[in-house]
Order: sequence, then structure tokens, then C-alpha cells
Amino acid sequence: PQSADALARRFRLTRIESLNLPAAGITIFRWRIPDRRSVPAVIRQLEADRFIRAVQPNYLYTLSQTQTASAPPDAPLGDPAQYALGKLRLGQAHGIAQGDRVLVAVIDSGVDAGHPELAGVIADTYDTLDPNEPPHSHGTAIAGTIAAHSRLRGVAPAARLLAIRAFGESKGGAEGTTFNILRGIDWAIAKGARVINMSFAGPADPALSRALAAARAKGMVLIAAAGNAGPKSPPLYPAADPNVIAVTATDAHDNLFPASNRGAHVEIAAPGVDILAPATGGSYQVSSGTSLAAAHVSGIAALLVERKPDLTGDQVRRILAGSAKDLGPRGRDMYFGAGLADAFQALMTPEIAGAPHNTSAAAR
Repeated sequence: PQSADALARRFRLTRIESLNLPAAGITIFRWRIPDRRSVPAVIRQLEADRFIRAVQPNYLYTLSQTQTASAPPDAPLGDPAQYALGKLRLGQAHGIAQGDRVLVAVIDSGVDAGHPELAGVIADTYDTLDPNEPPHSHGTAIAGTIAAHSRLRGVAPAARLLAIRAFGESKGGAEGTTFNILRGIDWAIAKGARVINMSFAGPADPALSRALAAARAKGMVLIAAAGNAGPKSPPLYPAADPNVIAVTATDAHDNLFPASNRGAHVEIAAPGVDILAPATGGSYQVSSGTSLAAAHVSGIAALLVERKPDLTGDQVRRILAGSAKDLGPRGRDMYFGAGLADAFQALMTPEIAGAPHNTSAAAR
């Protein structure tokens, strides 16, 4: 703290807070520039100091979901907006696994834990922001896509969720920062999450990349939305990070969601257009975006981890790609990656199908 205070005086900064990240082996300080100096100018000054290991902006990230429409509260299980059930072959997959007690961390906006679809699903919550802010439709939709179990059927209805709120309302929609996302990842690691769902996108971020590498080294499965910035967008992060499985979105006819990001980093596709999901206040919504697609794949990862609890992210990546239905140009491509995810076929992969069914190990 003394050296940090000295640094603040030397560079005319105001220290806001610090964050120790044991898993990544770093401590991060957040500073405010109290005058009119630009962020790039201050960063250049700090980079010239040999005592500072690294310096970067506190980047902003946005949630990867387009506009939503409300849906009737009595939406039946056979509703066309639940076409993902058939596309992912969940009827067959759930005869093998339902994600029993697998911990899935959802780093997002606030989740409506009182929604009937999420009854008994939330294992714990962590709020990096104002705890008085109400639940948000995006976080609730993502949680439900993974683990709904009432009128709807999530991909892993028996999974347990760690609901981490790192995104709060702003004028441009829900936004999150590097600092708060890092807090969420560190908490998820400490809680023993096996899968982390990141349905958000933003710029390349050295601090975030380091935290993701630490999570991957601990065997966590990291899944992120490719982004909704369109075909001309550069790769967005964390999806483009090599430690992460990037997911794009398709519709009921296996067409690519037009706003999806493209690129060699895209690993797999999943339904993400006109998806029926829970909303706040016990209601329902129909949403589109790579956010929902990522949540579907996080659910599949939970199914795989239930069957083989020691699976690593690299193994899940390989299983997803090897069991996918090829879409678009033959073979792997920049649009669909390896193709459309298939939960049942993934569970039938020899290393999963032949694994002893240990019902307690998944909860570790």
C-alpha cells in the first residue's frame, strides 16, 4: 500500500481499490485520473516506470444479446421457440446426463433467482456491483437456458449455478468492466466452478487473458459468446482468447445469425435465434444472440462433466468439435467453426460413454 500511495502521488492519480487474484498470481490496482489527462497519455507515463509490471485501461464489455420480446407465461414445452431441444438432441441426451450438481458460473447481469424455472438452481451468488440493483433479463435468460426445469427445459436442468453479477445498467445497456469481471472469475475459481459461461464481448484484455489462463490451468471449462458485432468486426474477447471455447449462433433452419462475429477462433455453433427463455418477474422472453448460443454449449459442457468429472477445457473442446454436425463450407470454417453442437453425440463419444458414472464427483 505504501508503494501504491507513492505511485499515486508521483503520477497524480487517485487510488480507488485493489484486487488480489491468487489464482493468476497478481494484484491489480484501480486508479482514477482526477484531471483532464487522457487515459492513453497516463498509460504511457506508467509504462515507463520500471516498478510497474503492467498497465491497461479498465475495459468495458457488453452483453451479447439483441433486442428481446415478451412471451406468454404459459408457453408450452413444445413451443416452436424451443426448437433448440431437438437441434441439440436433448431428449436423448437427458436420458444419459442432466448436469447433476455440476457447478456452472454465469458471469453476467443479475439473475432472477426467484423465477420458477430456476427454483433450487442457484447454489450461490456474488455481486460485484450495487446489491440493490434489481435482476436483469439477460442474466436471467442465460441462467434459464442452461438450467431451466419448469415449463421450459434447459440444457443441464440438474446443474447448480453460481450467479455472478458483473454487469450493471448504463445508458448504452448493461456493461461490465475488466475489474469486475476479474472479481467474478476469481470468485468462481475459489468456489470450485467447473464451467464458466461468459455471454459478453469486448476488446483484447491482457489482465483478463491472464485470469482465463489461470482458470484453464485449474481444469475449468471456459465458454464465451463470439459476439454480435457482425461479419466485419474484428475478433472480440474473451471468445477469441485461446483459453476459451467461442460459440456462434444459428437459427431453427441452421442458418448463421446474421450479426454473429466470424473468425478462425469460432469453435462451435448452437441455437441462438428466437430462443424462449425466462425473464425477470417470473415472465418469459424470446431473445436472439450469441449469448444464448454460448449458454447452450455451457449446458452441454455440464452434461459432459457430470459423466466424466475430471474433464479439462481442452478435452471438452475436442469432444464438442468431434461430435458436431458440419454446417456451411465442408469441414471447419470461420462461420460455424466445427458445426452445430450435438449434446447426445457428444455424450456418446467413447471417452464419455465409457466413463464410470460417478454421481458424487461432479459436485466437487
